[in-house]
Amino acid sequence: MPEPPSVDAHRAYLKQAHFSALDGLRAVAILMVLTHHSALAQVSGLWSRGFLGVDLFFVISGFLITTLLLREQERRGRISLTGFYWRRALRILPLYFLVVTLVGGYFVLLQGEWDLAAHWGAYYLFLANFLSSHIPPLFPSWSLAMEEQFYLLWPLVMLWLPRRAWGGLLVLGVALNLVAVIGVLGRVGITAFDWGIFRLHLPDVTYAPLLLGAGLALTLHDPRGFRALWRLLGHPGAPLGLAGLLLVLLSGLLPQVLAGLPYLVVHLAMTGLLASLVLRENSWAHPLLRLAPLARIGRISYGIYLLHLLVLSGTALLAARLDLPETGAAFLLCYWGGTYVLAELSFRTYEQPFLRLRHKPFGQVAPGQSS
Repeated sequence: MPEPPSVDAHRAYLKQAHFSALDGLRAVAILMVLTHHSALAQVSGLWSRGFLGVDLFFVISGFLITTLLLREQERRGRISLTGFYWRRALRILPLYFLVVTLVGGYFVLLQGEWDLAAHWGAYYLFLANFLSSHIPPLFPSWSLAMEEQFYLLWPLVMLWLPRRAWGGLLVLGVALNLVAVIGVLGRVGITAFDWGIFRLHLPDVTYAPLLLGAGLALTLHDPRGFRALWRLLGHPGAPLGLAGLLLVLLSGLLPQVLAGLPYLVVHLAMTGLLASLVLRENSWAHPLLRLAPLARIGRISYGIYLLHLLVLSGTALLAARLDLPETGAAFLLCYWGGTYVLAELSFRTYEQPFLRLRHKPFGQVAPGQSS
């Protein structure tokens, strides 16, 4: 009796070392962010939703990190925290610390804005998501801080707690995120508070997409979970259908201010979209997401994200001198094109030498890691 298609698909999934659609999906996410920080952004409607590109990054990140750790544990019988943190440090820290040092040094040391000195230090500690105000070009680091906090804690959970507890803990985390956003915690006396330059405001915490991405990885790694999602999302047209559903939801069916259940619906749709793209490597969306320009943008999207506000500031100064409108093609070409060129130069000349060290003794993992 032949095995059901989901069994062969699951074997192929577990052997897949690189999910070929995800660089293209990262490109979609970073283009949403660039649009959000441009004059094309609107105060309502679909063109006001570019900020959700960060949430999409979170879902992808939670999925990939958890998948890598699961596969390392399967092949080696354990998770190497040293190797994991070594690889994350080489990917994140070199460019991040360079940008923080240059931008913070400019504002604090050159411009003499000494009141920002404490803020400057907080960026090095990845506490930007708790700052009450920001050094403007470093504002995007709030999301990197959240990711680093996730990277710090989640591998420890996977190492120290039994596997049967992981899923329940993720569900609990999403539930706590939801009740915080809808204001339930305030009714029991848990409210925002300030501590110096920091402000802890739980309704602003958006760890849910990271947790959902991690939950997706757990589900797909398990044969029963994979089989269930294959039945639901295994059709080749599922990614296009889910992308269309997201567009419809964000175009008007959901409220303009996403909070609570509407926000969770968006995150679940994003998680479903990601699932449909990694369940199989031959969906109808794969040819589009594998296009070389999209794949390259996704490949260097980390640099684009960190550097785009710097380029935007420079473009705005140049446009003011030349009297160029921010909605014009010349402005957008300088902003988007300049960001791409700077990120490409950074990746080739600065980031790659560090990335080549990932598989030295500290960072070695078993074959078959996801990317």
